[in-house]
Amino acid sequence: MKDYPILEFDPTGKAVLEPSEHVDKMDIPERCVICFFQDVITGLLETGRITKVDESRSEMAQHPIYVFNDRPVAVFHPGVGAPLAVGLLEENIARGCSKFIVCGGCGVLDKEIAVGHLIVPTSAVRDEGTSYHYQAPGREAEPHPVAVASIRKVLDAHAVPYLTGKTWTTDAFYRETPNKVADRKAEGCLAVEMEAAALFAAADFRKVILGQILYGGDAVIPGEWDGRGWTHRTSTREELFWLAVEAVLEI
Repeated sequence: MKDYPILEFDPTGKAVLEPSEHVDKMDIPERCVICFFQDVITGLLETGRITKVDESRSEMAQHPIYVFNDRPVAVFHPGVGAPLAVGLLEENIARGCSKFIVCGGCGVLDKEIAVGHLIVPTSAVRDEGTSYHYQAPGREAEPHPVAVASIRKVLDAHAVPYLTGKTWTTDAFYRETPNKVADRKAEGCLAVEMEAAALFAAADFRKVILGQILYGGDAVIPGEWDGRGWTHRTSTREELFWLAVEAVLEI
């Protein structure tokens, strides 16, 4: 027993509730894009590009998983926040997906990072709770190097500018205090979001390949926060999604 339960990591492989025992394996592509952009997914549905093949359920809603009609790639929205995102990742691993590229947005800790500028995380500071159930306590979690390499290959091929570096994963967006922002920026964090560290840790635990591409959104700057209209950049989000599709096909 530790002073704090979150530090009591148990490496036992099998839990009481194991996703592979409650979610049926199915004929589904091994490659999957985890897309945080519901507007993009809705557009794909409306144009007949994807078909729903199954769904997970929570008290909040149904969480569909789709497959493309013209390429071997699955797609799902992970919800918001580390626990739900990892729960849906777990269930889609159980269905048969094993290679993932995540595309999403983030706050930036430097206002010089423009809205829409891409960031490829090479590590994530574990300031959330979910990752501690998948990895022993530590400061950072990392994406799979194969996924990072595939992302970089695609971005370089299209001459898309991007940054690489740390992101800060937190559970509490209303508790990003000036002191914490300064501390995270001092240790090299470019961005802040809510899921990366947990997704990286869970993927590592399950021995699947996962990496992420983020685009710069609101400026999380003490005294001068700026939303910058980042959630309404549909064209940026669509472009990022298709880059993620290319990247997952490279794995």
